[in-house]
Parts: sequence; structure tokens; C-alpha cells
Amino acid sequence: MNQNKSLLARVTSGSLVLQILVGITLGVILATVSTSAAIQVSFLGSLFVKALKAVAPILVFVLVASSIANQKKNAQTNMRPIIGLYLIGTLAAALTAVAFSFAFPTTLLLAGGIEDSNPPQGIAEVLNTLLFKIVDNPINALLTGNYIGILAWAVGLGVTLHHASEATKKVLSDLSDSVTKIVRFVICFAPIGIFGLVAGTTAATGFEALAGYAQLLSVLVGAMLFIALVVNPMIVYLKIRRNPYPLVLKCLRESGLTAFFTRSSAANIPVNMALCEELKLHKDTYSVSIPLGATINMGGAAITITVLTLAAVNTLGIQVDFLTAILLSVVAAISACGASGVAGGSLLLIPLACSLFGISNDVAMQVVAVGFIIGVIQDSAETALNSSTDVVFTAVACEAAKNKENS
Repeated sequence: MNQNKSLLARVTSGSLVLQILVGITLGVILATVSTSAAIQVSFLGSLFVKALKAVAPILVFVLVASSIANQKKNAQTNMRPIIGLYLIGTLAAALTAVAFSFAFPTTLLLAGGIEDSNPPQGIAEVLNTLLFKIVDNPINALLTGNYIGILAWAVGLGVTLHHASEATKKVLSDLSDSVTKIVRFVICFAPIGIFGLVAGTTAATGFEALAGYAQLLSVLVGAMLFIALVVNPMIVYLKIRRNPYPLVLKCLRESGLTAFFTRSSAANIPVNMALCEELKLHKDTYSVSIPLGATINMGGAAITITVLTLAAVNTLGIQVDFLTAILLSVVAAISACGASGVAGGSLLLIPLACSLFGISNDVAMQVVAVGFIIGVIQDSAETALNSSTDVVFTAVACEAAKNKENS
């Protein structure tokens, strides 16, 4: 009996990543053996994602407000370099997508459209939407997962409470700690949730529908892997002058893996917060940079927008010169910053990019339809890149600031 308890203790207290890999394997096996059983257990995945999405807005609001309210005078939060890294990374991703699209031209089979979709008509509309999200009602922002609005209200509340009594600050700090503990509890169920997600997805799609889009997926995923394993490490090295791969691979393993299956940067915020705490990063920094990154650090989205747009361009036989490709990269990067942190958030920005080449909205929405078909892989890889990069850039900025202080 004691041996059984000891074995159970070792399993439950072991590596979360290892447990998740076991969940993935079991999910694939179950879907292979029994499709009906796999579909039945898929609710476990939906329940896990729902729990993450439920706790994330409250976590962000309380943690940001508490961090700012309890921030000591002259404390360095390193937000300016982090935002700079977010923007550089997103633009680099768009430029990489252009290079991959030129090196491996892809065409699409366009046949159908999407109803009930309302893509933005221009960058001005994207920026306008972002501005209105900032002034959203705080209750509505929490209910709808509007992280720009949540951040705005949390920062405002934190700044005003910075001059409150120590007792008030202590209550806010205790509330933050309590919500963090709830988040840790939810994350403990990640292996079970991902087991349900993998089983349900594999049973529902079987991935046969993706076979006809092998080249398109190869270009998309190849560009994302290049950013994750080449460009991001280069940025890390230039910033801290040491081997970047231990940090990059750890973030891909512990943040990217869960993001790949939840397919939501917003849902992965609690996971990233826990990873930042494990990396012993400055709480005042990551409590703001992680939810902000889930909104504006969208390198994967920039790649999706660029690759699918250029695939449509190739399909229609439109010639693209170098300067137009650079303009597309900039538009894709800016548009990606407006992509919502939920599954498929980048796809409805494709018509905006297509409009640069005079492609009609009807054709552009057919491209969006292709995006949804390949979304099982595309959106998963995109979210894994976006979410893991949030932690990479936050950690790099914190370490660079620490090195500067010590020098």
C-alpha cells in the first residue's frame, strides 16, 4: 500500500510536461481505438480550456492592480524594452513569412466562402477597435476577456491604490496570492484536459482533411519554427550575450506545449504566469507583460496573415515586387497586434491584407475558409509560438536589466 502511494506521489509530483506528453499519447491511442469514446471524453478538454479562460481575466486584473499598488518607488519594470521586443519579433515574423512564401510559392484551391464573418476593412478600423477596448466597461471587459480593457482598468486601479494605506495594499496582495493558488490548482489538471483535447480533435478530424494542404502547412509551420528556433534565439543572444537555447527550449516545452493544444493565448496566460514565477522573474514585470503579450505579441499571427495572403496572390497570378512585400509585412505586423487572443483570431485579418493587392472580399473570405480547414495545425502552432515568445522576451528583458545593474 505504501509502495502504491509512493508511486502515485511520484507521478502527481513529477514533471508537468512529462504528464502532458503522457496525456497526448493516451489521447491519440484512444482516438485510434475508439472514435466514439474519444469524442465522449473531449469534454475534459473543453472543461480545462473553459477553466483557464474563466480564471485568466481575474488573475490579470488582480495581479496587475496588486503589483502596481505595491510597487516600491524607483522600481524597474522593464516594460519599454519588452514592448520593443514584442514589436521587433512580430515584424521579423512577417518578414520571415514573406521570405518563405517567395522561396516556396503556394497556391490555393478556392471554392467556397464563409457566412456571418465580419472582417475589418482597414488598419484604421483595427486601431479604432483597440482604442474602444481600452475604455470598455470593466465588468464587460472581465466577462468578455477583453485584456486591453482589463489591463487599462487594472493599471488605473493600481496607480490610485499606490497611495492607499498599507492595510489596503496587503488585502490586495493577499487576494492576488489567493487567485494565483487557484490558477496553480487549475494548471494541475492540464494533462487530463489536454488528453481530452487531443482525443476529441484526433477523433473529429483524423487530419485527413489536411493532406491537400501539405505544402501550405509546411510553409506556415516552417516559418514559425524558423522564428522559434533561429530568430528568437538570435534576439535573445544579442540582448544577453549567452547561449539562448536553454531558455528558448524551456519556454517552448512548458508554455508552447500547452498553448499548442488550448489554441488560445488568453487561456495560456495562467500557464505563462506560473512559468515566469518558476524562472524567478520580477513579478511587477511579468504581471503586465504576459497579458499584454497575449494581445500584441503576435508573431505567429503575422506569419499566418502574410503566408495566406501571398498564397492568394500566387493563386490569382498577381506579381508582387519587393517594396510591396515589405509593405505587406508592416501591415501584417500591425494587424496581428489587433488579433484577438483566441483560437482563429488572426484569420479574419486576412481580407485586410488581401485588400493591398485589390483582392475582392469574396475571394479573401475563401482564403479565410482555407485557414479554418488547416486551423487544427496552423492555429495550434501559431498560438504556441505567440505564447512561448511572451515568456522568452519577458525573461530576456529582466535578465538584460539585471546584467546592466551588475555591470
